[in-house]
Amino acid sequence: MKLDLILAADALRPPLTGIGRYTYELAKRLGQHEEIARLRYFSMGQWVENPVAALNQPVADNAPVATPERKTLRDHLSSNRVAVRVFAALTPALFGWRLRGNKGAIYHSPNYIVPPFSGKTVSTVHDLSHLLHPEFHPQARVDYLRLALDASLARTDQVITVSETVRQEMLAHGLMSADRIQAIHLAADSAYRPHTQEMLAPSMQALGLQAQQYSLFVGTVEPRKNVARLIQAYRQLSPALRQAYPLVVAGGKGWNSEDIHAELTSAEAEGWLRYLSFIDQRWLPALYAGARLMAYPSLYEGFGLPIVEAMASGTPVLTSNASCMPEVAGGAAYLVNPRDVDDIRHGLEHCLSDEAWQADARTKGLARAAQLSWDRCARETIEVYKKLV
Repeated sequence: MKLDLILAADALRPPLTGIGRYTYELAKRLGQHEEIARLRYFSMGQWVENPVAALNQPVADNAPVATPERKTLRDHLSSNRVAVRVFAALTPALFGWRLRGNKGAIYHSPNYIVPPFSGKTVSTVHDLSHLLHPEFHPQARVDYLRLALDASLARTDQVITVSETVRQEMLAHGLMSADRIQAIHLAADSAYRPHTQEMLAPSMQALGLQAQQYSLFVGTVEPRKNVARLIQAYRQLSPALRQAYPLVVAGGKGWNSEDIHAELTSAEAEGWLRYLSFIDQRWLPALYAGARLMAYPSLYEGFGLPIVEAMASGTPVLTSNASCMPEVAGGAAYLVNPRDVDDIRHGLEHCLSDEAWQADARTKGLARAAQLSWDRCARETIEVYKKLV
């Protein structure tokens, strides 16, 4: 029996970050899969034409390296506690009304929240940080998820989590029975792969970097990503090591990051850090592949996609021994206590200086990344759909 699928597409808007990337990679494959008879898109209460096609438009050769940050009305409203409470109260009925008449379809929200729906439903829960670490979010976001998620789960038939860690967190909080939750790992796009010097040269020139002569952090600059402690640890390295391998930070400005940006500016003035803001997707594969080390000591993740993207690029990884990071790294990364600056510093020294570890980490990282693929993610997601028909 072929499947009639409605995919929530609210995260499919540029620039793509974690949930948007997941939705995009899933949508590309679901739309082509032989077991999907029909795929439709629903976004913010509206039926929309294929948003994947719009995201596939080529980037102009003269487009800037860093993407300017633009806040939409939706972004501004999402930080307003009154606005999110009104949204949480009014939209379920409105969205449910607009979805009426689709009892034979499956509705999948790749971004947590499922509206009232007469057919079968699937939700992807990426993390429970609003419960476990509310200090990492604007209060408005915490309010919204606390108001909306329980009601959403009550009308959800199957939940997908992006790691076993998040699955266990859901079970520990009694949010869903074990038979209704499945962990399906994310993956790196095929664009993330080892690069030769010839492949790297144009991007390194455009970015103003030297291949294998920098450490890298990729992610939104916000407290949860632990960039402040990474900068502190880097500042404690010897001047020679910092000079040989300056730290490159690539990521847009997140919530409550003013103090972190002040640290970035200070480190840039000292000459051992480069802040690139949000990098366009076309530059990211070379940025990863050109780094000597990916340093990602995040405090909490649902999956941590940059870990796998770096490994697939042949770049050694230092990450946290907390949350899902050990699960995702699969024994291929150097693990540190993300709350211990000395431990991060020691890890950086070891990873940057030890050639034998570097070679071993590249080999293990490539093997780990090869175990994860978006094709596999799509296949396992379809198996979840098939449970419902």
